[in-house]
Amino acid sequence: MGQKHDVCSDLISVRDYIRWGASQFNAAELFFGHGTDNAWDDALQLVLHALHLPLPLNPDVLDARLTLAERKEVVALLRRRIDERMPTAYLTGTAWFAGLPFRVDSRVLVPRSPIAELIENQFSPWLLQEPEYILDLCTGSGCIGIACAYAFPEAAVDLSDISRDALEVAQRNIDIHEVGHRVRAIESDLFDNLAELRYDLIVSNPPYVDAEDLAEMPAEYHAEPALGLASGVDGLDFTRRLLREALDHLTDEGVLIVEVGNSGVALEAAYPELPFTWLEFHRGGHGVFLLTAAQLQDAAERGLL
Repeated sequence: MGQKHDVCSDLISVRDYIRWGASQFNAAELFFGHGTDNAWDDALQLVLHALHLPLPLNPDVLDARLTLAERKEVVALLRRRIDERMPTAYLTGTAWFAGLPFRVDSRVLVPRSPIAELIENQFSPWLLQEPEYILDLCTGSGCIGIACAYAFPEAAVDLSDISRDALEVAQRNIDIHEVGHRVRAIESDLFDNLAELRYDLIVSNPPYVDAEDLAEMPAEYHAEPALGLASGVDGLDFTRRLLREALDHLTDEGVLIVEVGNSGVALEAAYPELPFTWLEFHRGGHGVFLLTAAQLQDAAERGLL
């Protein structure tokens, strides 16, 4: 995007700028994986955000002409996406998860977990009964826990994170979704400040990226907080602690669901006798396991943890 494109007077309509932005993104070889998987959808979100136009969009608006001031706003935002290699969700301040909007910024990871599909299906068929108490461990923006609160309207939900910065974002989302009467944010290093609590469902999308993958990640990932990504040489530093301690915080019929992504191979190698159930997703995604409290109890008695 050279200086000659600062106004782009040869481009007229909303459609023109979406197409042009997508072309520029592809030419710049941007990475897409923070809510979209292609240049067109990224450009669409940014152009509409700059023009204060919500989705879903009336198709007639695509042919509307932009004022000079609007052109400058649009181009400035598209330039930032290229120059800063920043995820689109940080530039718009909003990400969607499980059909719900969440405020996000660089203090938290951009929501993108396949666990959204499980929440939308109320974790069927894995939960034997509707949970009363739910923990979203390593909550970040709060998206998993708040989405669980929508899926289970009678449940009390705790959002836990070690990062105060992340919890400020989570609290903002609690307020936006008006669920503060049964959803709370708690600062805790794993279970340290949750010592007396037991949950029917613990869901966690913790740090799980190994050192090699972290070093090779596209620039867009390095715009996110490393605290939410890195977890030691093999990506399992946090998950090892979680497996050792989770049983003490589950009810007898409780269920633990954890995303470990590409580190799933290392996890199975480290715990070959644990009966992980690896969940499948219709919309894509992998590396999410399930263990029941009974399975963790058996593993603990056998000295596997």
